[in-house]
Amino acid sequence: MTRKLVGIVDYGAGNIASVTRSLKKTGYRCFASRNPAELDKASVLVLPGVGAFPSAMQALHGCGLVGYLQESVQGGRSLVGICLGMQLLGDFSEEIAPTAGLGFVPGRVVRIRDARWHIGWNALETSGRASFLAESDGRSVYFNHSYVLETSPEYVVAVARLGEALAPFPVAVQRGNIFGLQFHPEKSQSAGLRILSDVLAEAHHAG
Repeated sequence: MTRKLVGIVDYGAGNIASVTRSLKKTGYRCFASRNPAELDKASVLVLPGVGAFPSAMQALHGCGLVGYLQESVQGGRSLVGICLGMQLLGDFSEEIAPTAGLGFVPGRVVRIRDARWHIGWNALETSGRASFLAESDGRSVYFNHSYVLETSPEYVVAVARLGEALAPFPVAVQRGNIFGLQFHPEKSQSAGLRILSDVLAEAHHAG
């Protein structure tokens, strides 16, 4: 594998262009592909995603990428899920219809309890367990989602909330070589680029 080469998983349900631009700004070489032979050249895989969970999983299956991603992660390659890509890391989702996910992070994807939608800028509350978020506690990043991945606290490295009196929900996770960011780092200006750079550095170290 070529060090510091990032492969963006292009399965037709991700904002590939904006993610690519942001990755290049962080100094990483990157490419987008749905071809396993091409993706194998990368040391870290990035799984972006926008839209609904069932259609995204259908697209991954249609491209023959579900088994490939599972084998890659089990083989030690790091994977970073962004926005819907973080939700796809879970076991299953309740969005629209019960749908199995990739099963990398134990948990289920459910609707946000305190609002129909979480859109706009919101502050991160980090747990202190993830080095890639060491300098990001309290920083505001951009969100656009109505479902969240509920998982064990041991995997949650940052949360957000819709009000001081309301319960927090996971917005960043890590399980070994698997990372998830519910927010859009590519739309979060300098704070997002810093997190994207730091998570990729940690992902290269973990993989």
